[in-house]
Amino acid sequence: MTYRGRHRRKRRGQALRAVLTGTALGLTAAATLISTSQAAGGDDPGKLVQLESSAEIGKLQLHENLVSPSSLTTLTGNMGGNVGVHGVLQSANHPMRNKSACSGTEAAALPVEPTASRAYCWDSGDATTQKWLPQSVTTSGDADNDGKWGEDRVILSGWTHNDHKAGEPADDQGLARIAFIDANDPGNLKYRWVLLVAPLSGGTDFGAVRSHIGGMVWYQDKLIVTAKNGADHNNALFVFDMHRILQANVNSDAVGKVSGGYSAHGYQYVLPAIGSYDLTGGACTATNDNAVPCFGSISLDRTSTPDSLVAGEWFSSGGTEPARVWRYYYSTASDRTGLLGSNSSDTVNADEAYETKAVGLQGVISHKRSGADKADWYVDYAPGTRGRHGTLWRQNTDGTEAAKCTADQSYACWGQHTESMSYWAETGELWTLTEWAANQDNQWEPDAIPERVLYAVPLFSVDDALE
Repeated sequence: MTYRGRHRRKRRGQALRAVLTGTALGLTAAATLISTSQAAGGDDPGKLVQLESSAEIGKLQLHENLVSPSSLTTLTGNMGGNVGVHGVLQSANHPMRNKSACSGTEAAALPVEPTASRAYCWDSGDATTQKWLPQSVTTSGDADNDGKWGEDRVILSGWTHNDHKAGEPADDQGLARIAFIDANDPGNLKYRWVLLVAPLSGGTDFGAVRSHIGGMVWYQDKLIVTAKNGADHNNALFVFDMHRILQANVNSDAVGKVSGGYSAHGYQYVLPAIGSYDLTGGACTATNDNAVPCFGSISLDRTSTPDSLVAGEWFSSGGTEPARVWRYYYSTASDRTGLLGSNSSDTVNADEAYETKAVGLQGVISHKRSGADKADWYVDYAPGTRGRHGTLWRQNTDGTEAAKCTADQSYACWGQHTESMSYWAETGELWTLTEWAANQDNQWEPDAIPERVLYAVPLFSVDDALE
């Protein structure tokens, strides 16, 4: 594990503007609506079409904003110093259930073909809660090519508050939390929740980061997650330093400084943002692919040179709007570990972009196979109805392939209601997770039916199953 110490950051641009320096982040989660899908899992989206015009590429441009190092130092000192990823794992208090202990409805959410090599279900409360929605996954396999952070194997799962559930407190809207999963023993996974926050008032306080967290990438010592696009300052991504996990010392519903110390809405740990990336074109639009795109999901590609963050936009699975997938290269500067490559104006330009006719995309992976002359893009389609499996497409500029189910010869073989994807290069596994715990009428009301599962499939099994 290479990135153990703290790394010096350049003072660049403004310190996250008012959204991170005045009051708590005013971002509201865009939890996925449950709707009836009109698209068929067997629809062939065709080949990728490369976007080459400067006008199209310009819509993907980002601007980097970093928090003042003094604010981060102040907050870290006031809260007793960095706990560290290992410290969070040591206090893991929620066991995950192995595949054999998953319920029938949870097991039914797993892919038909190719089958999962590993699968886990959540602790009982998280398996059925309708207050929170699992959205994204990344691992220590993204963080470092040896697959570990220090001596630990770790999986991170991002969950957003379900803002579409009736009767939820206004203060909870858009909250985002991450399950830090101890994956050192594959037969005994356990996890601890960490709340996402941002420094305020020069680091003497913090507020909640309100994010859909539809995708996230842990690369080197930074964690980048998707934001609620179109909100204050058009933030698209938030950045966190994995060397700055802090511990609250007051247990209350409040978020931030309170009498006697700091509170984190009942959670013991917080991860404060150290920066953000906003879209230079202004607010995104999730209605057509001619506007500034809303980030749906992100992942890491270690097969590009240099390593890159890839992204995709989300449109409803019931629509026909083409979506864009694109990449940004990471910085190779020694003082910018885990940050995207930017120019002297703190601008980050997309380095490659395509349009796909695949609809309802929840996750995106780019991977260049050994000996290939171009990367393949894997995108997963998730129908919006109960009991329907999704489709995992592999696309490039030559065409499209998907796994075909042996039983019914359809392409609806992937997991049910899957979200973002992450490729663990050291093990060769593609990881994803499923979202739902709605009732039998597809509503966020009792009684919840557990269908949430975290699973892995070897990428070679995916490729072998494709037609």
